[in-house]
Amino acid sequence: MPRQLPSAPEAEASLLGTMLVYPASTRIAMEEGLNEDDFFVEANRKIFRVASDLYNSGQQIDLTTVYTRLNDLNLLNETGGIEYLTKLSDASVTSYNTKSYVELIRDKAIARKMIETAEKIAEDGFENSSDIDAYLDDAEKSVLDISRNRKTAEFRTPQDVMRAVMERVQMMSENKSDITGYKTGFVALDHRLHGFQKGDLVILAARPAMGKTAVALNLAMNVATYNQPGAVAIFSLEMPAEQLGMRLLSARSHVPGDNIKTGRLSNDEWNAVNEAAADLGKLPVYIDDTSMIKIPEIFSKCRRLQAEHGLNLVLIDYIQLITGSGKRGDNRQQEVSDISRSLKALARELSVPVIALSQLSRTVEQREDKHPMLSDLRESGAIEQDADIVLMLYREAYYKDEAKEAAQESGSEKLEINIAKHRNGSTGRVIVAFEGATNALYNIQNDNDFIPNE
Repeated sequence: MPRQLPSAPEAEASLLGTMLVYPASTRIAMEEGLNEDDFFVEANRKIFRVASDLYNSGQQIDLTTVYTRLNDLNLLNETGGIEYLTKLSDASVTSYNTKSYVELIRDKAIARKMIETAEKIAEDGFENSSDIDAYLDDAEKSVLDISRNRKTAEFRTPQDVMRAVMERVQMMSENKSDITGYKTGFVALDHRLHGFQKGDLVILAARPAMGKTAVALNLAMNVATYNQPGAVAIFSLEMPAEQLGMRLLSARSHVPGDNIKTGRLSNDEWNAVNEAAADLGKLPVYIDDTSMIKIPEIFSKCRRLQAEHGLNLVLIDYIQLITGSGKRGDNRQQEVSDISRSLKALARELSVPVIALSQLSRTVEQREDKHPMLSDLRESGAIEQDADIVLMLYREAYYKDEAKEAAQESGSEKLEINIAKHRNGSTGRVIVAFEGATNALYNIQNDNDFIPNE
């Protein structure tokens, strides 16, 4: 015997009856976001649609106005006529239970949508399983859409907003810290950005060999170290996970990467590497080295990681290597723009900062001043527009022989992180120390570690 879909016809009738007698009931139903599709009984759905239209046009809702509108639309026979409307209104005693009726009707509607979605997922699985990643992402998204749309968003009153703001200010005052997001470990950067903020898209851009991956890995490692619990997801489209692991190990142990690659280590270096490997093994850093990954796959994997471990940061190396949808022909600039918007949506949906590395165009090399600018973003399109923060890297030792020789003698050099765009704060250049042999970054503790942009 087939099972009946979940429904609450008694609650539907009771709600419609109170709406016909008590004007406040209609207002409550509308404010709670109820709509005609939430009704199971066809006649009730049409009556609610008529009542909604009357409400939205500012007209009074009662037995007479609803009857007249149904008659004008030739819907009386389909909705039980005057007899059914009279029965609804006569059964209404009080508007006290209006919210309870609304919640029950909506809960049954959600259950029906889940059943319908599950049936569609099963049908799609039988009919088309050639692109399993797209299938999984569509299934995940369809279920999450039901959850997100469970209740419509409402305006927040100024009192509520100010109360939340003052609670935040009070908490920060008690913490004695200006870091409101995830701590990066670099003092000057944290001071200017107040840490990486939830929902922000951060673009880390530079020319090749400037240290993008090294900076990104140091940031990821520090976020994982200073902000537990919560995982860091790294999507490496350019190099395998083992290679990234060696870079992390070199930076953490302060042992040159070449020594680690060849295995030619002194006893002290072995000790340092073993200790660093043990420390890194405890950090919640998860690496995906799929080379031809698509945006839906990134969404799906991040959702699962957040559900299983919590998620503090997503790092993508790098944005131009993400495989596009292919729906827009050969327009790669438009594809990158779509990818950029999707990454911003990822940051908002999961409420985590997303750091996406980006290449800069060759125009940097053609200028006498090699400091990168926002206009140098390769295939920029919407990248600059979507980004909340744009960080650009510059190493003087890469371009100038004198600085290169000094760096070779000391073993480290100055690396400039230019905060070229900061949607919610000031811009300027942060100076850190970069050790090329180990890919490690260090704070420079002096008064010149931040230079405001003019």
